[in-house]
Amino acid sequence: MNANPGLRLVERDASGVDLAFRSDVLLGLSQAQKAIPARWFYDDAGSQLFEDITQLPEYYPTRAETEILTNRAAKIADLIGSGRAVVEFGSGSSVKTPLLLSAIRPSAYVPLDIAGDFLRASSAALAAKFPGLPVYPVEADFMRRVELPAEVADLPKLGFFPGSTIGNMIARTATDLLRSMRETLGEGALLLIGMDLVKDEAALLAAYDDAAGVTARFNLNLLARVNRELDGDIPVESFRHEARWNDPFARIEMHLVTQDDVTFTVGGERFVMQAGESIHTENSHKFTKRSGQTLLAAGGWEPRARWTDEGSQFSLVLAESRPPRSAP
Repeated sequence: MNANPGLRLVERDASGVDLAFRSDVLLGLSQAQKAIPARWFYDDAGSQLFEDITQLPEYYPTRAETEILTNRAAKIADLIGSGRAVVEFGSGSSVKTPLLLSAIRPSAYVPLDIAGDFLRASSAALAAKFPGLPVYPVEADFMRRVELPAEVADLPKLGFFPGSTIGNMIARTATDLLRSMRETLGEGALLLIGMDLVKDEAALLAAYDDAAGVTARFNLNLLARVNRELDGDIPVESFRHEARWNDPFARIEMHLVTQDDVTFTVGGERFVMQAGESIHTENSHKFTKRSGQTLLAAGGWEPRARWTDEGSQFSLVLAESRPPRSAP
């Protein structure tokens, strides 16, 4: 097994609290429209719940993206070439990763994820599946530039960002992330990125509010994490999951709506919510070909190829990091 124990790049205080998590939660709960960034869904329990979501009949993105990686593997491999270090941003359980690694013959694999235990377990499983491949897991917040392991510093790189996670961010944040990815990977690097597509509203709402209630548990787990890690006493039982389609912004929104007037503390700070108010926990933006390419260009990436599944529900885009330009 070639899985390296990995690097830990998450800043914590003396009691072990993730400093960025505390800062984001306290700031978000202080706003008029309370919000917590979606990246904090993924503690170990949240990561497992998301993997459960990907298996649901209503949740089409994983099946559609897997179809693309399977059916277009030869073409994707031709354009990427062999010998690159694959850097996966937010690797989770790396379910789709073997399809890519089998196709392109990489020199190394570097999974980046903020859920450390989940990261190390999935990295060990993947290393066992690819015994000749060096695997260097890095526990890090990939929303910022990440210092990659020295072993891959001089290798050509391919960033892998599946699942349309880029859609979880508003345009400004998504652009900042794409720019930080460019800094992490370097000029001339490639990026293979998933982008979910605009489609029928009913299909979108079903994918984010499944009949079995798994997405609801995933959303509510965020409050349980806040209580556990930030000394909170949020009455989780007073909140319910709600998915909404916001057409002007072409996005699904996930909210946690309180059914009662509630008062609670987090990290020593007191918060009050009235019945019907919500904590906005996720955006999932949907793209057209044009809007996706515009976003990539704003982040310093030049699209080179694009593939969709047979049902045109999802897209994978291969882009290249280009030198900044100040004029046409």
